Amino acid sequence: MRATSPGNVPNSELAAEYFCQRSEIPDPLLSTDITSIPKKADGYDNALGIWSQEQVEAWKPVFKRVHGNQSYVFMQLWTLGRQSESDTLARDDLPYVSASDNIYIGSSFEEISKKANNPQRALTIPEIKQYIKDFKVAARNAIEAGADGVEVHSAFGYLLIQFLDPKSNQRNDEYGGSIENRARFVLEAVDAVIEEVSAEKVGIRFTPWGVYGGMSGGHDPTLLAQFAYVVGELEKRARSGKKMAYIHLSEPRVTNPFLTEGEGEYKEGSNNFAYSIWKGPIIRAGNLALHPNDVKQLVNGDDRTLVAFGRYGIANPDLPCRLAEGLPLNVYDRNTFYGQTSKRYTDYPTYDEAVELKWN
Repeated sequence: MRATSPGNVPNSELAAEYFCQRSEIPDPLLSTDITSIPKKADGYDNALGIWSQEQVEAWKPVFKRVHGNQSYVFMQLWTLGRQSESDTLARDDLPYVSASDNIYIGSSFEEISKKANNPQRALTIPEIKQYIKDFKVAARNAIEAGADGVEVHSAFGYLLIQFLDPKSNQRNDEYGGSIENRARFVLEAVDAVIEEVSAEKVGIRFTPWGVYGGMSGGHDPTLLAQFAYVVGELEKRARSGKKMAYIHLSEPRVTNPFLTEGEGEYKEGSNNFAYSIWKGPIIRAGNLALHPNDVKQLVNGDDRTLVAFGRYGIANPDLPCRLAEGLPLNVYDRNTFYGQTSKRYTDYPTYDEAVELKWN
């Protein structure tokens, strides 16, 4: 949320410094913050974008710093759907869309939408087709800017997962109803991105157990079959010569990223189902920095499991070293996650600096 407005152009100076700090230990794979494919898919004034040439040029120095440290970075491609700000969209004469008409996340979203005279409506099939083209353009722009690959964001209640979940998708056309139909948008977007930049430069993120954004998570016992179907379709593509770089899964211990660690954990599910279907790399994330013994079990003897860190990655620019050496971690400041300045973004100390500064 540190992009300039209007234009959603990354703050090259701040972002380059942030990603440079976190790539100084060679070989990590970094992921950018969620980055919007075009403006109509956004609705947040200060969110990052990748639909314009101005944005592409702003990203170039960021990725150059990462590659200068012999490290790697994927850009996460994002579209909000009903999680957008309907009044901001109305200001820009843009529709407030989701998989279906008038299925709001909650009363506050509905109230704002109606006050802005911008009611939530279902995407039309031609609009879905255009979004798929937009994913393709965004992927091309990301690679042009210097990213090593892209990650399709189908997680935490945003547009693609709104189509997967029957709670938000109550369509009766080719994009709704059956498991196969609800998966169509996601798979067509993935196919378009693969066609544009090649499969080995594409990953995808899912939150099978997430409830943020009004999703069903583990409360719907049929939903896991939906994710198993999508993962199976990705494995089919892999066996036909289009093997994606990875699948990225959030753990059931984090069903809502805005809750404090330990809150909202779903204890009756596991992401292990994916291993019997998908035979490529799997990234797992979700409050793992505080559970090192669980991490050891996840990666023990398994060379295709990778572990990702988000909140503690923000607060610890030298996180890989701290994890490797068993050093204490800086505590993050959640209140500054979406700030507009360098405060608690590029000013977190390394371990040695923290000791010198007498950080708690």
